[in-house]
Amino acid sequence: MAIVYQEEERTFTLHTRQTTYQMKIDNFGFLLHLYYGSRTAGNMDYLLTYYDRGFSGNPYDAGNDRTYSLDVLPLEYSTMGIGDYRNSALVVRNHDESESCDLRYAGYSIRQGKYELPGLPAVHASLQDAQTLEIMLEDRVSKVQVRLLYGVLEEADIITRSAQIINGGTDNIVVEKAASACLDFAGGAYDLISFYGRHAMERNYQRIRIAHGSHVIGSRRGTSSHQYNPAVMIAGQDTTENHGECYGMVFVYSGNFMCEAEQDQYNQTRVTMGLQNELFHYPLAPGEMFTVPETILCYSDRGFGDLSVKFHCCIREHICRGKYKDSARPVLVNSWEAAYFDFDGETILQLAKDAAELGMNMVVMDDGWFGKRVDDNSGLGDWQVNEEKLGCTLGELIRKVNDTGVKFGIWIEPEMVSEDSDLYRAHPDWALQIPGRKSVRGRNQLVLDFSRTEVRDHIYGQICSVLDQGNIEYVKWDMNRSITEVYSSGSSQGKVAYDYVLGVYDFLEKLTTAYPDILIEGCSGGGGRFDAGMLYYTPQIWCSDNTDAADRLRIQYGTSFFYPMSVIGAHVSAVPNHQTGRNISLHTRGITAMTGAFGYELSLAKLSGEEREEIKGQIRRYKEHEELIRTGNYYRLSNPFQDAYAAWMHISKDKRQILMQVVMLENHGNMTVNYVRMKELLPDLIYEETGSGRCYYGSALMNAGLPMPLELGEYPAYQFYFSARV
Repeated sequence: MAIVYQEEERTFTLHTRQTTYQMKIDNFGFLLHLYYGSRTAGNMDYLLTYYDRGFSGNPYDAGNDRTYSLDVLPLEYSTMGIGDYRNSALVVRNHDESESCDLRYAGYSIRQGKYELPGLPAVHASLQDAQTLEIMLEDRVSKVQVRLLYGVLEEADIITRSAQIINGGTDNIVVEKAASACLDFAGGAYDLISFYGRHAMERNYQRIRIAHGSHVIGSRRGTSSHQYNPAVMIAGQDTTENHGECYGMVFVYSGNFMCEAEQDQYNQTRVTMGLQNELFHYPLAPGEMFTVPETILCYSDRGFGDLSVKFHCCIREHICRGKYKDSARPVLVNSWEAAYFDFDGETILQLAKDAAELGMNMVVMDDGWFGKRVDDNSGLGDWQVNEEKLGCTLGELIRKVNDTGVKFGIWIEPEMVSEDSDLYRAHPDWALQIPGRKSVRGRNQLVLDFSRTEVRDHIYGQICSVLDQGNIEYVKWDMNRSITEVYSSGSSQGKVAYDYVLGVYDFLEKLTTAYPDILIEGCSGGGGRFDAGMLYYTPQIWCSDNTDAADRLRIQYGTSFFYPMSVIGAHVSAVPNHQTGRNISLHTRGITAMTGAFGYELSLAKLSGEEREEIKGQIRRYKEHEELIRTGNYYRLSNPFQDAYAAWMHISKDKRQILMQVVMLENHGNMTVNYVRMKELLPDLIYEETGSGRCYYGSALMNAGLPMPLELGEYPAYQFYFSARV
């Protein structure tokens, strides 16, 4: 059994293949956290200590026992107003305006299978592969109940957490703050690894000491954001890629979030992951329930590399769904950097003909095909095909494209509206705006109120009318601004930010159900909504609007700590690069993009004959290795923020096939040789490198490494394929 309740000791123990998570109901009914780490046995409550601590109050139940304080004990789900002054996982404002929620144990249940969350994405698993633990806590005065949900995927080494807040009383309450996971560490010194960024430079690695006070990351932008990703690691201060203990927390949500990491007065550490408490005041009438989005937890004592592999497998196999969860993605070319808004049907058709000749599988018609959309100042919300611009119907264009031998895809931005649009002129109240105030514009567009069913239904009907016009096999779903005016004429204002995201999920669930064979790629100005919540509906996401290969090496490095290569949209673009002006060879651009879901973002008509032949070769190589890239274990072999090279590898589950790729970041006069060490090979197996025919023992490639050639020029790149000899 993955979940065990010991009645006599009143402990709950969650076992995965390599980890143990344990908590205890104490004599006063408080749920205390005991342990999370490498797999252990027995009762871990000996780790709890009790001392008289000054200015750390004692619950009334403890009587004269001053050694019992919730300000010091590790709590499974911390709340405001019970004498714990650390960061709270839950804050409830009661009908009398008090903020107090004294949760005590009220029951539990264990069942086979993984729980589901109404209206929210969550880890999924077969009935045999998971178990669910529900623990009910209750405030005996207000009758507020909290159902703590734990999903245990034993073989995957994954534990998930969510919480449902239920108003079991007779008066209205307001949920002011809600997290789904709270991790308390009674001892040890830890670092927090997070991933910060900006548009066109997302998910930069940052490692800081968790020190006294509270370090907070999060988003108030309405999306998970370019600025901070809703995924963090907590690591021992000596933990590296290959050694040491580390914990990962991934929030399965695409909106405002907050992660707090705090070291308290006694050097204990608490990390919470949940909803951003700003712009959030969720009212609950008697009998109503609020669900906190899920957090995925994972632990490894073998460093960041092993932790990443576990998260990759979880997201690829237990978050992504649908036809493309386990299948190859099309190699596509997108029209955006090829033509921007300046195209017609013949432009797209010629792009398709060139794509077919080069071996690509799909052409995508990006922004500019609808309404009066000639630039980014108008037309959003009017999802009718501009047949005058295309010179034909959409159905006719799709048939012509398909006749060339390639598939057809299209770009949409359903959540947005331009003020210069028929939709906005008819329904200005459908945009998120504050009455009496001028709106803050982003790209001269406003955000539609997707918390309202009638707004979603109208846009859904328009999009379906487009998709029904022909054999559309791919949709790029974009969102190109943050949310500012969090106000809705159709909702209580503290609910809007949360209900908006659930509205997006509702739209996507309907769309994926109605069109199960369409591949949807998520995008928000590139990687502004790159999170596990979106991956539940869109099994790949455009990694960044920045396609410069040198920058992409760092962006993809940060992304790889939690997200598998199969979900990372990565394309070769033109030079000089449109975002940086940098010139990098086509060879290096190809190797860099070959890390993820591969494609192109350039004008094929402008390619030279030599470039066309090189691209044919890139596509052949990618298709040869696509399954290994998509399903193999991925390991980082360097840190491109520190090292002279970026290196990574994909290795098959049986460890008999390896694809290693290296890009040199530095080149100097009389250059030194760099040796790249590989990981997780079978030490006694002989591996043949197909390019040279040279054979190596696995132990040699791991312990001594492979010397990189010395080559003149900027950013030389290398690709090595190894197969085990029979």
